[in-house]
Amino acid sequence: MATSKSFLEFVTEQLSDAGEVTTRPMMGEYLVYFRGKLIGDICDDRLLVKITKSSEAMLPDAPRELPYDGAKTPMILVDDLDDRAFLQALLEAMYDELPAPKPKKPKTKA
Repeated sequence: MATSKSFLEFVTEQLSDAGEVTTRPMMGEYLVYFRGKLIGDICDDRLLVKITKSSEAMLPDAPRELPYDGAKTPMILVDDLDDRAFLQALLEAMYDELPAPKPKKPKTKA
């Protein structure tokens, strides 16, 4: 089941208080970035975030789920999408623990 447009819009609106949140489509689902760093996925109408020390501390009882069939790395399911202050705090806490984005390779002319 692919993520619905309405769910994507709802999640991005809920995360908007954190500031620079962007999404990128990927195989019918979406990658979620915060200030350029990949923080998680929106898959099958679920928000999943990467497992970091902060995300584990802030969501200790949240289920760990695979974002898609065949995935090797579980992520943390964020169930409560109504608490915008919590979502903002979660992204802020995770930010420094996530790797910087890889630099893009310059395009070569053929």
